[in-house]
Formats: sequence, C-alpha cells, structure tokens
Amino acid sequence: MNRFRTACQTLNEFIITAEVAPPKGADPSHMIEMVRLLKGRIHAVNITDGSRAVLGMSSLAASIILLHHGVEPICQIACRDRNRIGLQADLLGAHALGIRNILALTGDPVKAGDHPDAKAVFDLESVRLLQAIDKLNQGLDWNNKALPDGATDLFPGAAVDPQSSSWSGLKSRFERKLQAGAQFFQSQLITDFDRLDKFMTEIADGTQKPILAGIFLLKSAKNARFINKYVPGVCIPDTIINRLEKAKNPLEEGILIASEQVKTARQLCQGVHIMAVKREDLIPKILDLAGIKPF
Repeated sequence: MNRFRTACQTLNEFIITAEVAPPKGADPSHMIEMVRLLKGRIHAVNITDGSRAVLGMSSLAASIILLHHGVEPICQIACRDRNRIGLQADLLGAHALGIRNILALTGDPVKAGDHPDAKAVFDLESVRLLQAIDKLNQGLDWNNKALPDGATDLFPGAAVDPQSSSWSGLKSRFERKLQAGAQFFQSQLITDFDRLDKFMTEIADGTQKPILAGIFLLKSAKNARFINKYVPGVCIPDTIINRLEKAKNPLEEGILIASEQVKTARQLCQGVHIMAVKREDLIPKILDLAGIKPF
C-alpha cells in the first residue's frame, strides 16, 4: 500500500487520484462499491474530511475501511474541528492503523456547511499542521517532546490553487508549505490551464514535488452555475457552460470535457485529482477517453 508514495517520489508515471466523500451516516457500503470500481485505475483515493463543512463519517475511519478493502487512501485532515491535541492524536492513530498518506487542510468555514452554528476551532492551519506532521516524523510532539515509542512515517501533502488572484500570495504560501514538509500538492478545480502552465513553469518548476491538477466532472450547466455561485475561488468559463447547455446529453458532455482536461493536464503537470461527486463510477470512463489505460 505505498504505490502512491512511490509514484510521488520517483515521478516516473502520471499520478491519478480520485476524491470520495464518506457517507453522511454509518453505512459505508456505497463508498466501498464506488472505490471498488476504481481499483486498477488510480494510485489512491482521497477521503474528504467534512468538505464544505458538511457532516460526514470520520475521514480516518473511512480511510481504514478502504485500506481493509485493498484500496490505498489519502486521508484528509482539516484543522477546523480539532485543536493541536486532537490533530496530533488522529495523526498518531492514523500511523498506528496503517494510514500513511495525509492531506493537510485548513478546512472550509462552518458557515458554509450544514451546521452553521457549530464552533470552529482553527487552532492550527494547514502550514502549521504540516509542521506538526514533520515533528511527529522526527519523533517529536508539537512541544518538541520526544514520543516514547519513536517517530511516525506519514507522507504529507497540501492543497494549492494555481488560479489564485494573488500571484505573490500563491507563491509565498506554496513555498511555505514546501518548507513545512509537503511532499505532494493537490490543486483546486482547474479550468484555466494557461494559468496552470504559468504556475508550473514560474513557481513549481524544479521542486520535484508532484502537482495533481483538480479535474471536476460537471454534470450539467446548472451544476456548473451552482459551483460558480457557491464554491469560492472557482470560475467555470461560459465556453464550458454553453457546451453543457447545448448538449443533448449534458452528463456525457461533462465526461468528455473532463477527459479533455485530463489530456491537457498530462502535458503540464505530474498528475490529476478527479472529483466526480456521487458519480465516482464514471471516473474509469473519463480515463478511457483520455487515453489512460488500466494499471
């Protein structure tokens, strides 16, 4: 269960990950069925941690379930809901249970989710969470006290937004995450591939850390407009919305658009992270159309 880490460290193959949300409930059967369909097509499955501040099964618990079904997980850990004690506790637990890949996130604001009156924690944010992981990997807790049973062996990654409106801010935060120990980067939804190209050549070049471009399956023009309205920092262009609007079968057109984007990303960066919310079963078709064969 280290194909993802090996691919990231050697950079000798195009890396593919997929995002799967844990259930809002205690029954993981649908999640298990979705990831079963992805076996042999992806390097790892990224399990979200309260994405958009919406309640779901623990990302750590869901990651363990995937591991037991022979699927390598990337466990998201967001700082929104836990202080530094809770975050370190989950990281230690992840290591003990065989979870190695961690995506360190600050987390979406609670006001955006289904429990808007919840109290946000944000004791740490993503850069300091990466620093905490680095300390644990050195056998130290946040206060630099030695762990009694040795160091962890966690493989941390971070999010990046190449379409950020602030180029200097993007560069600064990317470099801070690199310095804090990030070993791979997963981007936000990408629609401006010229911007991604600029990011790769002007900021990420020479880092030897893979950048996975975020590819989102749009199911309809309505779906695209909803994302533009409610997902911060995302701007799906009218050219794509018009394609979906005019298509006889918008879902099929969305699959085709996603496959075209995978092809484009393959020329620019080291991998893709595919988000097909509630239709993860369509990811193999996207990859087939993009010319990416099963492993």
